[in-house]
Amino acid sequence: MKKVFLSVLALGLFVLPAYATKGLRDNPKESNVNVVAGRHGSFRTGRRARRDGIVRVKSAYSVAKTAQRFESIAKERGLTIVAKVDHAAGAESVDQELRPTQLIIFGNPAVGTPLMQCNQTVGIDLPQKALIWQDEQGRVWLGYNSPRYLSARHQLKGCGEEALQRVGNALKMLAQEATQ
Repeated sequence: MKKVFLSVLALGLFVLPAYATKGLRDNPKESNVNVVAGRHGSFRTGRRARRDGIVRVKSAYSVAKTAQRFESIAKERGLTIVAKVDHAAGAESVDQELRPTQLIIFGNPAVGTPLMQCNQTVGIDLPQKALIWQDEQGRVWLGYNSPRYLSARHQLKGCGEEALQRVGNALKMLAQEATQ
């Protein structure tokens, strides 16, 4: 059940061009992110450490503003926005309530394809997804799958590691810019 749940909520593996990583800080202490060891290896998560492989970064903006900023920055970096899903609007359409929750699906086949050449199962997590939501306390978060977590999930060790490093740096940069 847990695997099904995580698969359904999987945020994907970020697919970014190499130039998107310029000017990134390599020190996780400089960000709103911690490194946590889990059964799938070390991965970064937000202030509320979890073992699900989802990196959580607190946003200073509303869900709508964070999503708009993220989409704009992603487009500036040459990423394709594949789709946007407003989960709260979907809930409203069936007369249910859900706090603001938006999903942005985006990618770049030039980075994703080599990862799928390592193991095609990574394709279930591509294109990459960013989830932006408001929690019970009214805080807004931006979340995405840790590349290290997905590397372990899809047994990419020894293959695609350079691409995964660039992806991790780019994810951190995009999340920081969209939320701060």
